[in-house]
Amino acid sequence: MPITKGSSALVAEAMAQVKTYTVPQVLARLHDPKVQIVDIRDVRELKDGTVTGSIHAPRCMLEFWVDPDSKYFKPMWGDENKEFILFCGAGWRSALATKTLQDMGMTNVAHIDGGYAEWIKSGGPTETLEEQKAKRKK
Repeated sequence: MPITKGSSALVAEAMAQVKTYTVPQVLARLHDPKVQIVDIRDVRELKDGTVTGSIHAPRCMLEFWVDPDSKYFKPMWGDENKEFILFCGAGWRSALATKTLQDMGMTNVAHIDGGYAEWIKSGGPTETLEEQKAKRKK
């Protein structure tokens, strides 16, 4: 069966329909308690670190963690007072994921243009998974 719409077209459609922040815009809100940055990359991509203060929600489980009717639901996603800002490696998967969450009814979701690559390029703060785990134990 031939593909009638490629991944580039899907990403372009998502980008046109979702809220997108630049790295400087997110850096300005990094310590805002109403913002939760979400790393949707595969766990194997986290070996080089992640955005400081982010949480990991792998793309493959995102819809299930967000859906209150799913046995995998994570209550954090039900907090309507937070804005969830997603990122991936380059901003493509996060655009698709943000669009999917909007399709599920979420209005408090956005993503970072350029993803983790742009975050690093812009000098955004990062931490290792071990550093994140140590903070959560305090």
